[in-house]
Amino acid sequence: MKGRVEQKGDYGNWVSKRLIYIPAVMTVICLGLSLLAPVFLIGVVLFLVLLIYFAYVYYKFSPNGGDVQSRIRGLVMKHVDWDGEGRAIEIGCGNGALAISVAKKYPESHVTGIDYWGTQRDYAKELCTKNAEIEGVADRMGFQKVNAVALPFPDGYFDLAVSNLVFHDVQDAKDKRDVIKEALRVVKKGGKFVFQDLFLEKRIYGEPDDLLNTIKGWGVENVEFVHTSNSDFIPRALRLPFMLGSIGIIYGTK
Repeated sequence: MKGRVEQKGDYGNWVSKRLIYIPAVMTVICLGLSLLAPVFLIGVVLFLVLLIYFAYVYYKFSPNGGDVQSRIRGLVMKHVDWDGEGRAIEIGCGNGALAISVAKKYPESHVTGIDYWGTQRDYAKELCTKNAEIEGVADRMGFQKVNAVALPFPDGYFDLAVSNLVFHDVQDAKDKRDVIKEALRVVKKGGKFVFQDLFLEKRIYGEPDDLLNTIKGWGVENVEFVHTSNSDFIPRALRLPFMLGSIGIIYGTK
């Protein structure tokens, strides 16, 4: 029908509103205390800076503020080199956004999204299912609550594996490279993989070249690294180390 607007799923915002509310409350508290002791004006300044920064990041991540969040996810899709036939998995699917993108792009595929869905973010299996229904791909998708360090799938079960900014956050893995290894375990020989994470964070992954050599040592045919934190659409203020300044993509063929 002419003029009809396509309905989109609810993919939320990576920045929790708590990161805005808490500095706002603390700013007001410190402002009140500064009437008793001027030293609390230091707290006012510090919390006000945090409030402004996270409000800015929240806005830039949102569709109305540049849609940086969606565009970062798009960097993963850009590096997916797959014929679209067979099974795909997203590890750490959150609200299902990347998994649904794969399902929409490859109509012959079946996509599984896994996540542990803790309490720190407003994500849930039910939201993933609802988003998949809205986007018209629910019949080719499934979502499971799974720990990323112990995937309940046999070796080589999937033709494609993707993940976006998840591996560093897997609490049960002291060495985050173990999460990569487990993700690759379920990819078939000759299958494809694209993982975006804080791969430039040396305290987590070491030097990128060493990480690539480690992955090749697992019998992977080909693996490449792309520095994505310097993408033109990412504002300088979002390239700080604790935000997006250390993200990169490893991709290739097992």
